[in-house]
Amino acid sequence: MTTKAFIVGINDYLPAGPSRLDLSGCVSDARDMANTLVICGFDPKHLRICTDRSATKAGILKGLDWLIKGAKKGDSRTFYYSGHGSQVVDTDGDEIDSLDEILCPHDIDFAKKFYISDDDLRGIFAKLPEGMNLEVILDCCHSGTGTREMELLSGVAAEDKVGTRYMPPPLDYTFHLDYNPDLPRKRVLRSKPGAKDIVIVPGLNHTVWAACRDNQTSQEVNIRGQVRGVFTYNFCEVLRKTSGKMTRKELKSIVSAAIKRGGFEQVLQLETSAPELTGSPFR
Repeated sequence: MTTKAFIVGINDYLPAGPSRLDLSGCVSDARDMANTLVICGFDPKHLRICTDRSATKAGILKGLDWLIKGAKKGDSRTFYYSGHGSQVVDTDGDEIDSLDEILCPHDIDFAKKFYISDDDLRGIFAKLPEGMNLEVILDCCHSGTGTREMELLSGVAAEDKVGTRYMPPPLDYTFHLDYNPDLPRKRVLRSKPGAKDIVIVPGLNHTVWAACRDNQTSQEVNIRGQVRGVFTYNFCEVLRKTSGKMTRKELKSIVSAAIKRGGFEQVLQLETSAPELTGSPFR
Protein backbone atom coordinates (compact mmCIF):
# COMPACT_ATOMS: atom_id res chain seq x y z
CA MET A 1 0.00 0.00 0.00
CA THR A 2 1.23 3.49 -0.83
CA THR A 3 -0.01 6.69 0.80
CA LYS A 4 -0.03 10.21 -0.64
CA ALA A 5 -1.60 13.45 0.55
CA PHE A 6 -2.23 16.79 -1.12
CA ILE A 7 -2.67 19.58 1.44
CA VAL A 8 -3.99 23.06 0.63
CA GLY A 9 -4.06 26.05 2.99
CA ILE A 10 -4.93 29.57 1.81
CA ASN A 11 -4.65 32.72 3.93
CA ASP A 12 -3.76 35.15 1.13
CA TYR A 13 -6.42 35.85 -1.49
CA LEU A 14 -6.10 38.16 -4.47
CA PRO A 15 -5.19 40.94 -4.57
CA ALA A 16 -1.91 39.60 -3.17
CA GLY A 17 -0.96 41.04 0.19
CA PRO A 18 -3.24 42.10 3.05
CA SER A 19 -6.89 42.45 2.03
CA ARG A 20 -10.36 42.08 3.50
CA LEU A 21 -10.72 38.62 1.95
CA ASP A 22 -7.69 37.17 3.71
CA LEU A 23 -7.85 34.50 6.40
CA SER A 24 -5.38 33.89 9.21
CA GLY A 25 -5.30 30.24 10.26
CA CYS A 26 -5.34 28.15 7.08
CA VAL A 27 -1.58 27.83 6.51
CA SER A 28 -1.13 26.84 10.16
CA ASP A 29 -3.89 24.27 9.66
CA ALA A 30 -2.08 22.88 6.61
CA ARG A 31 1.16 22.56 8.58
CA ASP A 32 -0.62 20.82 11.44
CA MET A 33 -2.37 18.42 9.06
CA ALA A 34 0.92 17.53 7.36
CA ASN A 35 2.64 16.81 10.68
CA THR A 36 -0.36 14.83 11.88
CA LEU A 37 -0.37 12.64 8.77
CA VAL A 38 3.31 11.82 9.34
CA ILE A 39 2.41 10.68 12.86
CA CYS A 40 -0.33 8.55 11.28
CA GLY A 41 2.25 6.79 9.10
CA PHE A 42 2.58 8.92 5.95
CA ASP A 43 6.03 9.28 4.41
CA PRO A 44 6.93 13.02 4.36
CA LYS A 45 8.21 12.52 0.79
CA HIS A 46 4.67 11.64 -0.28
CA LEU A 47 3.10 14.83 1.06
CA ARG A 48 2.59 17.81 -1.25
CA ILE A 49 1.69 21.14 0.37
CA CYS A 50 0.20 24.05 -1.58
CA THR A 51 -0.37 27.41 0.11
CA ASP A 52 -1.34 31.00 -0.67
CA ARG A 53 -0.08 32.22 -4.06
CA SER A 54 0.72 28.69 -5.22
CA ALA A 55 -2.84 27.59 -4.47
CA THR A 56 -4.42 28.94 -7.65
CA LYS A 57 -7.15 26.99 -9.43
CA ALA A 58 -4.52 25.61 -11.81
CA GLY A 59 -2.20 24.81 -8.92
CA ILE A 60 -4.86 22.93 -6.98
CA LEU A 61 -6.02 20.96 -10.02
CA LYS A 62 -2.41 20.05 -10.80
CA GLY A 63 -1.96 18.85 -7.23
CA LEU A 64 -5.11 16.75 -7.38
CA ASP A 65 -3.90 15.17 -10.61
CA TRP A 66 -0.62 14.29 -8.84
CA LEU A 67 -2.58 12.87 -5.92
CA ILE A 68 -4.50 10.26 -7.89
CA LYS A 69 -1.87 9.50 -10.53
CA GLY A 70 -0.76 5.89 -10.32
CA ALA A 71 -3.28 5.00 -7.61
CA LYS A 72 -4.17 1.32 -7.40
CA LYS A 73 -6.26 -1.01 -5.30
CA GLY A 74 -5.22 -0.93 -1.64
CA ASP A 75 -3.61 2.53 -1.81
CA SER A 76 -4.58 5.45 0.39
CA ARG A 77 -4.93 9.08 -0.72
CA THR A 78 -5.86 12.21 1.27
CA PHE A 79 -6.99 15.62 0.05
CA TYR A 80 -7.11 18.39 2.66
CA TYR A 81 -8.39 21.91 2.03
CA SER A 82 -8.43 24.86 4.42
CA GLY A 83 -9.67 28.18 3.04
CA HIS A 84 -12.75 30.04 1.90
CA GLY A 85 -15.88 28.26 0.68
CA SER A 86 -18.69 29.90 -1.25
CA GLN A 87 -21.63 29.26 -3.60
CA VAL A 88 -22.60 30.10 -7.14
CA VAL A 89 -26.02 29.87 -8.72
CA ASP A 90 -26.00 27.70 -11.82
CA THR A 91 -28.06 29.12 -14.65
CA ASP A 92 -29.08 27.51 -17.92
CA GLY A 93 -30.14 30.35 -20.18
CA ASP A 94 -32.74 32.28 -18.20
CA GLU A 95 -33.70 29.35 -15.97
CA ILE A 96 -32.14 28.96 -12.53
CA ASP A 97 -30.82 25.45 -12.08
CA SER A 98 -29.15 24.97 -8.69
CA LEU A 99 -26.73 26.36 -6.14
CA ASP A 100 -23.19 24.97 -6.31
CA GLU A 101 -20.92 24.95 -3.30
CA ILE A 102 -17.33 25.70 -4.27
CA LEU A 103 -13.79 25.85 -2.93
CA CYS A 104 -12.09 29.22 -3.42
CA PRO A 105 -8.48 29.21 -4.71
CA HIS A 106 -6.04 32.10 -4.24
CA ASP A 107 -7.05 33.56 -7.62
CA ILE A 108 -10.81 33.23 -7.05
CA ASP A 109 -12.76 34.97 -9.82
CA PHE A 110 -16.47 34.26 -10.06
CA ALA A 111 -16.84 35.73 -13.55
CA LYS A 112 -13.99 33.64 -14.98
CA LYS A 113 -15.07 30.54 -13.02
CA PHE A 114 -11.73 30.44 -11.21
CA TYR A 115 -12.97 28.14 -8.46
CA ILE A 116 -13.11 24.42 -7.71
CA SER A 117 -16.65 23.12 -8.15
CA ASP A 118 -18.31 19.87 -7.20
CA ASP A 119 -18.20 18.91 -10.87
CA ASP A 120 -14.42 19.43 -10.93
CA LEU A 121 -13.92 17.18 -7.92
CA ARG A 122 -16.34 14.48 -9.00
CA GLY A 123 -14.68 14.30 -12.40
CA ILE A 124 -11.25 13.86 -10.82
CA PHE A 125 -12.27 11.33 -8.19
CA ALA A 126 -14.32 9.31 -10.66
CA LYS A 127 -10.97 8.16 -12.06
CA LEU A 128 -10.00 6.39 -8.83
CA PRO A 129 -9.65 2.61 -9.05
CA GLU A 130 -11.93 0.37 -7.04
CA GLY A 131 -10.63 -0.82 -3.70
CA MET A 132 -8.53 2.18 -2.70
CA ASN A 133 -9.13 4.70 0.07
CA LEU A 134 -9.63 8.44 -0.43
CA GLU A 135 -10.08 10.77 2.53
CA VAL A 136 -11.39 14.27 1.66
CA ILE A 137 -11.10 16.77 4.54
CA LEU A 138 -12.66 20.22 4.07
CA ASP A 139 -12.27 23.05 6.58
CA CYS A 140 -14.31 25.76 4.87
CA CYS A 141 -17.81 27.17 4.94
CA HIS A 142 -20.82 25.55 3.33
CA SER A 143 -23.25 28.29 4.31
CA GLY A 144 -26.29 29.02 2.15
CA THR A 145 -25.95 32.80 2.37
CA GLY A 146 -23.53 35.29 3.86
CA THR A 147 -26.03 36.11 6.61
CA ARG A 148 -26.00 32.65 8.12
CA GLU A 149 -22.91 33.20 10.21
CA MET A 150 -23.42 31.65 13.62
CA GLU A 151 -22.38 33.21 16.89
CA LEU A 152 -19.77 31.52 19.06
CA LEU A 153 -20.85 30.54 22.54
CA SER A 154 -19.19 31.66 25.74
CA GLY A 155 -16.33 29.16 25.53
CA VAL A 156 -14.13 31.59 23.59
CA ALA A 157 -13.40 35.18 24.60
CA ALA A 158 -14.65 37.93 22.31
CA GLU A 159 -11.14 39.03 21.39
CA ASP A 160 -10.34 35.50 20.19
CA LYS A 161 -13.23 35.33 17.71
CA VAL A 162 -11.33 35.85 14.48
CA GLY A 163 -13.82 35.11 11.74
CA THR A 164 -15.41 32.64 9.36
CA ARG A 165 -14.24 30.88 6.21
CA TYR A 166 -17.01 32.06 3.95
CA MET A 167 -16.50 34.30 0.91
CA PRO A 168 -19.72 36.04 -0.17
CA PRO A 169 -20.09 35.93 -3.96
CA PRO A 170 -20.82 39.22 -5.80
CA LEU A 171 -24.35 40.43 -6.49
CA ASP A 172 -24.31 38.76 -9.91
CA TYR A 173 -24.39 35.40 -8.14
CA THR A 174 -26.58 36.21 -5.12
CA PHE A 175 -29.49 38.11 -6.67
CA HIS A 176 -31.47 34.99 -7.58
CA LEU A 177 -30.75 33.43 -4.20
CA ASP A 178 -32.32 36.40 -2.39
CA TYR A 179 -35.58 35.77 -4.26
CA ASN A 180 -35.42 32.00 -4.01
CA PRO A 181 -33.56 30.95 -0.84
CA ASP A 182 -34.72 27.35 -1.26
CA LEU A 183 -32.73 26.70 -4.44
CA PRO A 184 -31.57 23.08 -4.58
CA ARG A 185 -27.92 22.70 -3.67
CA LYS A 186 -25.19 20.67 -5.33
CA ARG A 187 -22.89 20.01 -2.39
CA VAL A 188 -19.15 19.63 -2.75
CA LEU A 189 -18.77 15.86 -3.08
CA ARG A 190 -21.98 15.27 -1.13
CA SER A 191 -24.67 13.26 -2.85
CA LYS A 192 -27.45 13.48 -0.27
CA PRO A 193 -29.09 16.51 1.35
CA GLY A 194 -30.14 16.77 4.97
CA ALA A 195 -28.75 17.66 8.37
CA LYS A 196 -27.57 14.20 9.44
CA ASP A 197 -24.14 14.25 11.07
CA ILE A 198 -23.24 10.92 9.44
CA VAL A 199 -24.49 10.18 5.94
CA ILE A 200 -24.06 6.64 4.63
CA VAL A 201 -23.85 6.37 0.85
CA PRO A 202 -23.65 2.80 -0.50
CA GLY A 203 -20.75 2.31 -2.90
CA LEU A 204 -19.18 5.73 -2.24
CA ASN A 205 -15.51 5.66 -3.33
CA HIS A 206 -14.33 8.29 -0.87
CA THR A 207 -14.94 9.64 2.63
CA VAL A 208 -15.74 13.32 3.21
CA TRP A 209 -15.07 15.16 6.47
CA ALA A 210 -16.87 18.53 6.35
CA ALA A 211 -16.10 21.09 9.06
CA CYS A 212 -19.72 22.21 9.37
CA ARG A 213 -23.24 21.72 8.08
CA ASP A 214 -24.25 23.36 4.83
CA ASN A 215 -26.16 26.09 6.69
CA GLN A 216 -23.23 26.94 8.96
CA THR A 217 -19.86 28.60 8.68
CA SER A 218 -16.49 27.18 9.62
CA GLN A 219 -14.85 29.22 12.38
CA GLU A 220 -11.25 30.21 12.91
CA VAL A 221 -10.24 31.46 16.36
CA ASN A 222 -7.15 32.34 18.40
CA ILE A 223 -6.07 29.18 20.20
CA ARG A 224 -3.09 29.55 22.56
CA GLY A 225 -1.78 32.54 20.64
CA GLN A 226 -2.20 31.09 17.14
CA VAL A 227 -5.16 31.44 14.79
CA ARG A 228 -6.53 28.02 13.89
CA GLY A 229 -9.56 26.43 12.32
CA VAL A 230 -11.78 25.00 15.06
CA PHE A 231 -12.41 21.74 13.19
CA THR A 232 -8.82 21.14 12.02
CA TYR A 233 -7.34 21.89 15.42
CA ASN A 234 -9.53 19.30 17.17
CA PHE A 235 -9.30 16.78 14.31
CA CYS A 236 -5.50 16.82 14.40
CA GLU A 237 -5.39 16.75 18.20
CA VAL A 238 -7.35 13.52 18.31
CA LEU A 239 -5.41 11.91 15.45
CA ARG A 240 -2.03 12.73 17.00
CA LYS A 241 -3.01 11.24 20.36
CA THR A 242 -4.21 8.01 18.73
CA SER A 243 -1.95 7.86 15.64
CA GLY A 244 -5.20 7.43 13.74
CA LYS A 245 -5.80 3.99 15.23
CA MET A 246 -9.56 4.21 15.60
CA THR A 247 -12.61 3.85 13.41
CA ARG A 248 -14.03 6.79 11.50
CA LYS A 249 -17.16 6.57 13.62
CA GLU A 250 -15.09 6.86 16.82
CA LEU A 251 -13.05 9.73 15.38
CA LYS A 252 -16.21 11.58 14.37
CA SER A 253 -17.72 11.18 17.83
CA ILE A 254 -14.62 12.36 19.72
CA VAL A 255 -13.92 15.37 17.48
CA SER A 256 -17.59 16.43 17.53
CA ALA A 257 -17.62 16.27 21.34
CA ALA A 258 -14.42 18.34 21.54
CA ILE A 259 -15.88 21.04 19.27
CA LYS A 260 -19.05 21.15 21.36
CA ARG A 261 -17.10 21.36 24.63
CA GLY A 262 -15.22 24.34 23.21
CA GLY A 263 -18.52 26.21 22.90
CA PHE A 264 -18.82 26.12 19.11
CA GLU A 265 -22.06 25.50 17.27
CA GLN A 266 -20.57 24.20 14.03
CA VAL A 267 -21.34 20.52 13.51
CA LEU A 268 -18.84 18.16 11.90
CA GLN A 269 -20.40 16.06 9.15
CA LEU A 270 -19.10 12.76 7.84
CA GLU A 271 -20.13 11.13 4.58
CA THR A 272 -18.90 7.65 3.81
CA SER A 273 -19.97 4.08 2.99
CA ALA A 274 -21.01 1.60 5.68
CA PRO A 275 -17.79 -0.48 5.52
CA GLU A 276 -15.61 2.63 5.69
CA LEU A 277 -17.50 4.00 8.71
CA THR A 278 -16.22 1.12 10.84
CA GLY A 279 -12.76 1.17 9.25
CA SER A 280 -9.77 3.29 10.18
CA PRO A 281 -9.02 6.55 8.37
CA PHE A 282 -6.13 6.68 5.88
CA ARG A 283 -6.15 2.87 5.50
